[in-house]
Amino acid sequence: MCKVLQIARSTFYYETEVAAQKEKEKATEEQELKEKILKIFNENRKVYGTRKIKRELLKAGRKVSRRRIGRLMKELGIQSKYAQPSYKPMSSQPNEESVQNVLDQEFQVNEEMSVLVSDLTYVKVGHYWNYVCFLIDLYNREIVGYSVGKRKDAALVQRAFATVNRPLENVKLFHTDRGSEFKNVAIDELLSENGIERSLSDKGNPYDNAVAEATFKILKTELINGEQFHSLNHLELELFDYINWYNNIRSHSALGYQSPASYRNLAPKKIV
Repeated sequence: MCKVLQIARSTFYYETEVAAQKEKEKATEEQELKEKILKIFNENRKVYGTRKIKRELLKAGRKVSRRRIGRLMKELGIQSKYAQPSYKPMSSQPNEESVQNVLDQEFQVNEEMSVLVSDLTYVKVGHYWNYVCFLIDLYNREIVGYSVGKRKDAALVQRAFATVNRPLENVKLFHTDRGSEFKNVAIDELLSENGIERSLSDKGNPYDNAVAEATFKILKTELINGEQFHSLNHLELELFDYINWYNNIRSHSALGYQSPASYRNLAPKKIV
């Protein structure tokens, strides 16, 4: 064949060896990329999909398309928890107070700890429902306070406030839905003492508290769904670890793929 094509036999063998070497290098590069993808996936609670894995690879100086990442994830047999089904929580009795929706879906704020939003969600512990309350800083989506308990009541909200380690007098507005657990004299006194204005979503409109709703959707997808909590203490430990990761490591698309802590620390500070 070389004689027919009038090429040297050495050229044929050289081209064959080059092609084989390229295939070998490609296979090695694919394997290294798989290992990096798997490492990012496992280090981030197995919740990152192609978009966030692409961002993490880009931070490491590696530009890879989402399509390629998706193909390699499929070959690795890994899948983001967001591709798995979730369940809907039960609704609570509405708060009929005349308080208006002061926030009015203005979810972008310029000062940290100026607006807190809150909500509760259900978690199955053993054979019984237990509850989680979050207090979220609207500035950087950071979970600044939380509590867990067996009852869905105002005491759960009060315990969440007790975990906040920043001055509450900086808070100007506290927004929630109209759940009856947010209607309590003690909560009213706490807000009044710190000069915090209350805001309530319009009745039956979950979009008015969209950030809190979205945060709980993330929590359910990344931690709760598919997990079995044997006791309230077990839930507390897992939640403590998750919130530390959520605040300090997990990248948020709304924050330019930074963690809440990074976004807060890198923001220019006001000179007083």
